Amino acid sequence: MAASPARVIDLRSDTVTRPSPAMRAAMAAAPVGDDQFGEDPSVNALQGRVAAILGKPAALWLPTGTMANQVALRVLTRPGDDVVVARESHIVWYETGAGAANAGVQFTEIGQHGVYTPEEFLAACWPAGHPLNPPTTALVIENTHNRAGGVVFPADQAARVCEAARARGVATYCDGARLWNAAVASAATPEDLAAPFDLVSVAFSKGLGAPGGSLLAGPADLIDRARRYRRMQGGAMRQIGIFAAAAQFGLDHNLPRLASDHAHARELAERLAADPRLRVDLARVQSNIVVFDTDDRAPDAPTLVARCRDAGVLVVPFGPRTIRAVTHLEVTAEDCRQAAAVLVAAAAP
Repeated sequence: MAASPARVIDLRSDTVTRPSPAMRAAMAAAPVGDDQFGEDPSVNALQGRVAAILGKPAALWLPTGTMANQVALRVLTRPGDDVVVARESHIVWYETGAGAANAGVQFTEIGQHGVYTPEEFLAACWPAGHPLNPPTTALVIENTHNRAGGVVFPADQAARVCEAARARGVATYCDGARLWNAAVASAATPEDLAAPFDLVSVAFSKGLGAPGGSLLAGPADLIDRARRYRRMQGGAMRQIGIFAAAAQFGLDHNLPRLASDHAHARELAERLAADPRLRVDLARVQSNIVVFDTDDRAPDAPTLVARCRDAGVLVVPFGPRTIRAVTHLEVTAEDCRQAAAVLVAAAAP
């Protein structure tokens, strides 16, 4: 095949990136303090900067995006409540039942391909005081949507959904782990995308290339409550300015280059779509994620993934015949061309 196992092209996720020497230097030089006392200057600076970027009064650093999601649920809901989400959302599919275990909520999945309408939300929304059904007290929009293939939730539609939620007294949360990608892909500002929501999270360990860390932003009273739940879930840490410095470096140096990741994903998708055994919905390739299917003339997903691994290309199965590839700052245009050649060859019977 086209790629050599000696040169591994890792398209499993944008979380596989490693801190560059310059990012490591920034981390080593970061001033630190005890964040438990609010005394880590690097964390405080990051929280202030990102709150301003998102147009929110306050922000709180958390170690992971999953914890940000779970803390948001604790802040906005009570045990026994119902939460409306897009189908196949991360908060339902990839957090090992944490919403039920931690917040005690259930989920109602609606819409298609990571997006839903105000009408779909209203049809799924249970009123408070219903004798049989749990009240809907929150909605979640994941932007971009992972399993939908990096689809961007349109800003105007999100605003209308959140307006419908406010009219029903329902809280709103944006799981913005890839909100940076959504902003670049849609030519909107992060503030525009965050504006309709009570709470919004962003991650630093995906497109921005930091080794860890997410941030939850919103009104000061909600962030104060989030701080308690962060500690309750074991997320309160000490001298974490080293992570904050990595996030700052990512904002300064890696945020401006996200468009390259998107261009690489588009080229990869177009090359795959040219093979009749591989099905790619190019309309859904909007950022740095490519989700595609194999037809019955090609091997199933586990077989194709194994063949690609042997040829030095790493991708992940998303279903019996569904595969995901993600571009990131360690992947070049030539890498994507090589990976496409390997994937096409692996799709041969």
